[in-house]
Amino acid sequence: MFMCGENITERWMKVMEKLEKVIVENGFTYVLGEDNIYYPDLRLPEGTNYQIGKFGYMRCEYLKEFKHGYYMDLLLNGKLNGYLHEVDEECHEMLERIVEQMKEKQGVTEQLKAENQMLWVGRVNNIRMCAEEIVVRELVYV
Repeated sequence: MFMCGENITERWMKVMEKLEKVIVENGFTYVLGEDNIYYPDLRLPEGTNYQIGKFGYMRCEYLKEFKHGYYMDLLLNGKLNGYLHEVDEECHEMLERIVEQMKEKQGVTEQLKAENQMLWVGRVNNIRMCAEEIVVRELVYV
């Protein structure tokens, strides 16, 4: 059993200590567990331990449910984390770009913020939610 304070690397090292045998078949590495079952050796490649944000997690759940083959291909080739990081970054860039364009078109300026702060906050929140819907529809759920 693992303790709460352990990180994933420490957990993995404990598991690897218990494993007895390693085989390579069809380009994948399998390790023999204590229960005499071979498990795929799924570790992130060095330097790909990115932080994944909201949009990355949403894309991951979408891939798991609706594009399972593509999800498994990315996972087994060690490219899932990097892919999700790229999607998340792209979504945030698009979100900021759309928010700025919508603020300009709707006349939400710093002058409005100075004159009527509550109106400004309401409009910016509305713009942000609309922009998130666009980003999710265009980049996450495709």
